Amino acid sequence: MSEQEPGSNGAEQLPPFVIEGARSSRSKCKTCRRKINKDTLRIGMLIEGPYGTGYLWHHLTCAARRRFEQVEEAYRLEAWKEAKQPPAKVPPLDDLKKTSEQSAQRARQRRDLPYAELDPSGRAKCKHCAEPLEKGGVRIVMGRKVEFGNQVRVGPVNVHPRCVAAELASEECAIEADGFDTALRANTRDVPADLLDAALAEIG
Repeated sequence: MSEQEPGSNGAEQLPPFVIEGARSSRSKCKTCRRKINKDTLRIGMLIEGPYGTGYLWHHLTCAARRRFEQVEEAYRLEAWKEAKQPPAKVPPLDDLKKTSEQSAQRARQRRDLPYAELDPSGRAKCKHCAEPLEKGGVRIVMGRKVEFGNQVRVGPVNVHPRCVAAELASEECAIEADGFDTALRANTRDVPADLLDAALAEIG
């Protein structure tokens, strides 16, 4: 099957979901945008698009993170029985539910950029100057633009306070210089006020 496989007689002839092991490595997951390797469990969700009716494919685990209600419905319908080559085994729905809950918890914990935090290990390096970040020292988490296919996303990067000004001036930086101090204070948690003040003074 391709990413979107048209049906021959319309949507009513196709089941709403199919769970199967990918029969090639040609399809891409519509959630993470990465290739779905051959034999990896995937779920097809039926859509009616401009080029006909067919399936959009997702890694089963990716779908559980973002579309658990649809995965739950696919399990209720035993969608693996709709596959041309039904998989020998599918993970228990409870396991996929845990995956969904963990993803939702991480989303709740995600913070707006920029923010300051204490470096936990001393093993990381500043993404601007490439020098080590000090364990227990304040590091600033900023955002850089990353091209992902035909999209541009923002990924977090850790930098020294002294490197913030140069990072803000770089073309890849996704953080606005205007209002930076205010945003940093608002988004920062668990950093003592005196250390945050010292970091802001170092930023300048």
